[in-house]
Amino acid sequence: MLVTGERSGLVRARAGLDGSVGLVITMGALHAGHAELIRAARARCDHVMVTVYVNPLQYEDPAVYPHTPDADGALCRAEGVDVLYLPDTSQVYRDGGPLVRVVPGERGQGLEAEGRPGYFDGVLTVMLKMTNVVRPDVVFLGEKDVQQLVLFRRMVFDLDVPVEVAGVATVREADGLALSSRNARLAPAERTAALALPRALTAGTETAADGGRPPEILAAAREHLDAAAQGEPPLRTLWS
Repeated sequence: MLVTGERSGLVRARAGLDGSVGLVITMGALHAGHAELIRAARARCDHVMVTVYVNPLQYEDPAVYPHTPDADGALCRAEGVDVLYLPDTSQVYRDGGPLVRVVPGERGQGLEAEGRPGYFDGVLTVMLKMTNVVRPDVVFLGEKDVQQLVLFRRMVFDLDVPVEVAGVATVREADGLALSSRNARLAPAERTAALALPRALTAGTETAADGGRPPEILAAAREHLDAAAQGEPPLRTLWS
């Protein structure tokens, strides 16, 4: 596996790869969910490239995000990654920051962006940059971050980016909570509250499988969310 922190090194590495290339864009602190993305890329493509970069356009203080470069490298090596890109900001934003950014429009409002104006501007900007530099055939994204997946697919469509976007199913822990670098930071009480989310999804899915109509499906899911909203700490939900 080639590891580089230089943009020029990434470009040279990509130029040396024959055949199809799959790209997995990450912020590091890699776990089994990322490994599943890499495996999906390996199954579809001749080569796999992984980027690890905590984007300051998404986080005012990137230091709050866990940095585990040694463990990330070990996971990528074990999963057969061909190229691992570990740039610093000077390599990604070469003159200190982009004057032009991707604006996702109305689909970039609400949900994960609630309380974080411009969050998905940063997400799409850095993802487009990584895609343009690597020039992959397929970009693999987790369905866990569904808003990000939807927005990236729309950006690829609207801007005629020559790449396929493949969604990969969410990997969950034994209790049903999605594997996530951020979920790993939850306190025990916060984790208990968060478990209402997979339980609500399961309840809705089971109701639908039993022939339930949309109002019944929503009611089954909402029962779990409303109960968690009364807990401590309360689960915050956004209902129109």
